[in-house]
Amino acid sequence: MNKGIMFYKIFIPILVLGIGLSISFGIYIYFSTVRSVTDSIATNKQTYMMQMRNNLEQKIRTIEYAFNTYSTTSSFSEVVKNPITERDFIAYRDVNTQLNYIATMGLDGATYSLISLNQNWQISSGRLTHLTAPQRQQLYRQYVDSQDQSLFWVKTDSGIRFVNTLPVFSTRKQAIALSDISAATLNRTLHTEDNSPVFILNRQGELMYDTGDNASMLANQQVRELPGTIGNEQAVGMLTLNNDANKPAQLIYAKSAYNNWVYFTVLDPSEIAAALQTTRYGLITIELVLILLITMVAYGIALYFTKPIQQIRHSLPTAAHVQSKNEIEWILSSINHILTEKQSLETLIEAEQPQLETQLVLNLFRNRIKADELDGQLERLGYTGLDGRHYVTMLIQLDSLGKRSIADRDVLMLAMNKIAEELIPAEQRLLPIILNDDTQATILMFSDMNEQEIRKQVIAYAKLMVRSVRDYLKLSVSVGISRTYDSLLSSKEAVEMSKQALHQRLNLGKESIIFYEDISNVVSGPVLLHYPTELEARLFDGIRLGDEEQVSASLYPLMAEFMKKSRHSMDLEVMLVRLVNNLIQLEQLLGLEVLLTRDNQALYHRLLSIRNPEEIERILVEQVIFPMVRSMKEKTSEQFRCLSETIADIVRQEYDRELSLEMIGDRLHYNPNYLSSIFKKEYGTTFSDYLMSYRLEMAKKWLTETDQTIKEIAERLQYHNPQNFIRSFRKKEQVTPGTYRKMRQMT
Repeated sequence: MNKGIMFYKIFIPILVLGIGLSISFGIYIYFSTVRSVTDSIATNKQTYMMQMRNNLEQKIRTIEYAFNTYSTTSSFSEVVKNPITERDFIAYRDVNTQLNYIATMGLDGATYSLISLNQNWQISSGRLTHLTAPQRQQLYRQYVDSQDQSLFWVKTDSGIRFVNTLPVFSTRKQAIALSDISAATLNRTLHTEDNSPVFILNRQGELMYDTGDNASMLANQQVRELPGTIGNEQAVGMLTLNNDANKPAQLIYAKSAYNNWVYFTVLDPSEIAAALQTTRYGLITIELVLILLITMVAYGIALYFTKPIQQIRHSLPTAAHVQSKNEIEWILSSINHILTEKQSLETLIEAEQPQLETQLVLNLFRNRIKADELDGQLERLGYTGLDGRHYVTMLIQLDSLGKRSIADRDVLMLAMNKIAEELIPAEQRLLPIILNDDTQATILMFSDMNEQEIRKQVIAYAKLMVRSVRDYLKLSVSVGISRTYDSLLSSKEAVEMSKQALHQRLNLGKESIIFYEDISNVVSGPVLLHYPTELEARLFDGIRLGDEEQVSASLYPLMAEFMKKSRHSMDLEVMLVRLVNNLIQLEQLLGLEVLLTRDNQALYHRLLSIRNPEEIERILVEQVIFPMVRSMKEKTSEQFRCLSETIADIVRQEYDRELSLEMIGDRLHYNPNYLSSIFKKEYGTTFSDYLMSYRLEMAKKWLTETDQTIKEIAERLQYHNPQNFIRSFRKKEQVTPGTYRKMRQMT
């Protein structure tokens, strides 16, 4: 289902924003958890470091204190000054007893030794040994001469060694007390629950102890500088250093205030990762659930807000002109289109209101409107309060066009209709209309007036119209007026009354104002026809000769005789019908086609419908008599047509031979230029174009009906170069001969 652009414009931002907030929240929670876990692990390790520091420091201090205390006793002074041999059991026992006592206070598994530098003996682990001179010198160099302190610790291959040169506060050292703590003993002492590696640095930065190889994560220089890096900061803390690979390493350290040793361990990232594994999976699950919920919420919100838009869109008609894919723009464009169409319709209705009113009046005259429809249409057109009114139909008909052409008649009728619209007040008429080619009609409305007052007002309007048309249009018109009637539904009878009144214009002349009531009681007497046959014969002789002067000399006296002998309108009608019949017989005899053309097929109706003698005379002269005279003149040029047809016959018979107008002129003994002008006049095209068109028509026939090649057809049609044939064919048919043949074969 197409949700539309607006749905996605709402859905996608909410989804992206929601997912972004969810991911941001997840990232924040994750890193907060990482910091919390890291801080928790670091705190635990700091606690371990402090415990290990305190535990080991207590043992070290105990060992140092025990040796220092022992070195101040008198028995120590006596024993180190005297030699001890296997026979000196008491002295040996005293020293060994003292070392065992110190061992009970120190670390389990540590080895304690006492060396007499004066007497060159050593008691260690209950054994008495004598030092050689090299051994004694080695001890001096290693522990006395090279050291500036009496008490210090050194790293050995098997662990760490406590060295105390005695007496402590004397520069003349008489003995050396040693305490060797093995790596195994240190491992037991410094063991952590999570088996984290532990490292111990002395104040000089020398690595005294380590339980793993994680120290390789740090450069040796960084390890040596670590005590200085820590400096006088807090005794316990966390420090971040970069190793040789420029990767950060986090150290958890505890510094001893007693001997400035630094106990530290490296925070293992894998340990943090393992601790965060469950949290990570949980956060991912929560994020997926949140994203799903956000997607559903975004979908619901987008659907909720776009549903009314979709309903509006579906309720609007589909407009082909609207191309926008955005629903809002589409709806706005559709609404604007509807408003524009509404405004256009209102404007059109307003503009078409005169046409609607015109159609209403025409329907009244043709009796094509029902009584139950009339009131509604009148009210829609703005006519109200028509009850009790009286109506009169007034027809105004042109007497003649004067010197104007027939083409000007429509403009003149429009002008006359406009004059009626302006002269007669709107409250006393319906909209004036043009009834036919030469008649304008107006329905006049009167209220609270008697018959005499109505007649007086109608005469005033009629005279005003006759005078205004004469002054402004330079034309004469006659007016036919119906009886007064009470219902507009009687307008058809009223217009017939006005037409009958206008029929009497033949007897009354131009610019007549005729009331139907004045002629309705006239009774026609016997019709006596006095047809002027002699004048008609002279007229017909002029037509046969094509002599316009003789025709003019006979026609106008004939028309005057018609008017003179016609005492009633029917007399003139009979004479006109007889004249037209005689003209048709003459035309058939002469072989002319003037009265039998489409324009003159309704000649009888036109002549009988015109009640203006001047207009009847004009039609007979301009459209009948003189055209027949001119046709007779044209018959003299028949030989030209025959000559042109001869040329065309030669082309149709000899199109596939070498042919030119010069060759035809020699054959017919005429000048080629003369033949060219005649041919073009008759056929409307030049000889060469006619010849080429006929040849191309034959080419089309051969392409369709034969298998001749294009080259063979070109040569047969006298084209010396096939390309010229192809060019001419394509210019006329818009396709090449080959394409034309394929098209015809497909059909």
